[in-house]
Amino acid sequence: MACTAAAVTTALGLTKPNAVEPLQVTFAAIDIQPSDWKGDVLAVLVTEKDLLRSPGSSTFENAVLQRLDSQLVGLLSEASAEEDFAGRSGQSVVLRFQGKGFKRLGLIGLGRDAPSTATACRNIGESVASIAKSARAGSAAVVLVSPGGIQEEFKLNATAAIASGIVLGLHEDNRYRSESKKMHLKQVVLIGLGYGPEVDQKLKLADHISSGVIFGKDLVNSPANVLTPVVLAEEASNIASTYSDVFTATILDEERCRELKMGSYLGVAAASANPPRFIHLCYKPPGGNIKRKLAIVGKGLTFDSGGYNIKVGPICTIELMKWDMGGSAAVFGAAKALGQIKPPGVEVHFIVAACENMISGTGMRPGDIVTASNGKTIEVNNTDAEGRLTLADALVYACKQGVDKIVDLATLTDACRVALGPSIAGILTQSDELHEEVTAASEVSGEKFWRLPFEESYWESMKSSVADMLNTGAPQGGAITAALFLKQVFMCVKTFSLLCSLAYLHFDYGMKVEHCAAATWPRAFNFSMRENSHMPHVCCSLSMRRFIGCTSNIAGPVWSHKKRSATGFGVATMVEWVLKNSS
Repeated sequence: MACTAAAVTTALGLTKPNAVEPLQVTFAAIDIQPSDWKGDVLAVLVTEKDLLRSPGSSTFENAVLQRLDSQLVGLLSEASAEEDFAGRSGQSVVLRFQGKGFKRLGLIGLGRDAPSTATACRNIGESVASIAKSARAGSAAVVLVSPGGIQEEFKLNATAAIASGIVLGLHEDNRYRSESKKMHLKQVVLIGLGYGPEVDQKLKLADHISSGVIFGKDLVNSPANVLTPVVLAEEASNIASTYSDVFTATILDEERCRELKMGSYLGVAAASANPPRFIHLCYKPPGGNIKRKLAIVGKGLTFDSGGYNIKVGPICTIELMKWDMGGSAAVFGAAKALGQIKPPGVEVHFIVAACENMISGTGMRPGDIVTASNGKTIEVNNTDAEGRLTLADALVYACKQGVDKIVDLATLTDACRVALGPSIAGILTQSDELHEEVTAASEVSGEKFWRLPFEESYWESMKSSVADMLNTGAPQGGAITAALFLKQVFMCVKTFSLLCSLAYLHFDYGMKVEHCAAATWPRAFNFSMRENSHMPHVCCSLSMRRFIGCTSNIAGPVWSHKKRSATGFGVATMVEWVLKNSS
């Protein structure tokens, strides 16, 4: 669990996270009659059509509900009528029994039809988790009474999404509570969604991905006085040591970053008493035989005060700026999951330039000029547009790893969050191919993205009179100009700018958008947006092979204001994207 073993030193405020037992829930898909199952909670998923009664009778037309109602001596039909349960989406009712094989039966409404998206299935899983937690259940069964309502080709993904929803719905971050709640649910069976080795493998995959999402959530939830750049680097190193058969870790301190001339990144880090750490995890599959090389880059601001352009006013939510490392959380959450999955044929580089953006006499000032590791000079007209400065050096570093594709994730711009709201991340890229890959991955993960235009004419507002560029442009189109900034960084990587064709993808989580790629490389960028999440950039290869990239702004979806908690956004999509490249 994030920030347990790693945070061994006492933080500001004498705060240390408690050691908590990770969730241990086993899933099994079986073929039995629901009425024959014995356990604590039987969760029955029903559509409005499933609740239709035979003409002139109170008997359900659905055969599964008929058998259950018969077992319960008509109590099911009676209770559903009394509670006005019509199977509408979001409706649920829980009945308690004695001596019936199961202690509670929960009816969960699906709406007019069975679910057809991963998002809907994950929400169903969360509803099951809520019922199980309230009942303090140790076992549960999930029953789909009309299996034919789900398309056959979607059943595997639906099963995995329901399982993931249950795990994520059960998870509670109790590391910083003086007293933590005990989680009781240990076993879940799925009925009516298929069974066999293929389903079992899919459930195992869902468990690995869920563990990565929880790890990412815990990283974002961790307060900045505990999760410093050094501790974030320790957490990444722990992933490499836990899965040492496939991972290696390289951690660069400030001196080494200075040797590599990462002036843009170090300029942001200069004001903080907590030293920066540049983190690079490298995944190589067992047995070698690498066919594709990828890079996933994440923004890693463990706290963002805004610097001298300090965040003021309620809309800036400075008290939540621990979430500004949401991109790095998605990167390392994906790394943790992939360390368990161990996909063949693909090498993946996970890169984060971690630091804080603070205020002090040693800090970067508005009007200063910083120099990135590729020699590009940047006039800083806003110290609160710091994410793109750290990403600039991270992306240059990523490009030098000889990768074929780069995705970057970041809480980069508020403009993206304003445009797309709290649930959708933005994608910016000129590569239709990469955009299609990430879109296909997001359809499996259930995370939402939207492609934004890459408008070259907006670059005019980013031109400086004394340096190569400004770090911010006009207030309009801020998500796009942030991506254009990063594009200029790629154009200036002298060692490979003439050797490869680059496609790049940037994800903006909605907090801040600050990624882009080179205009001289055709179809180089794609962009999409989501709420409260941080997402990746795509970089280029040092060889003559074609390179593609993508940027994502995840500021909106990385944090749930309703739940007052991190979401783990971006982890699942990145894992699915890597798996698609592996296959």
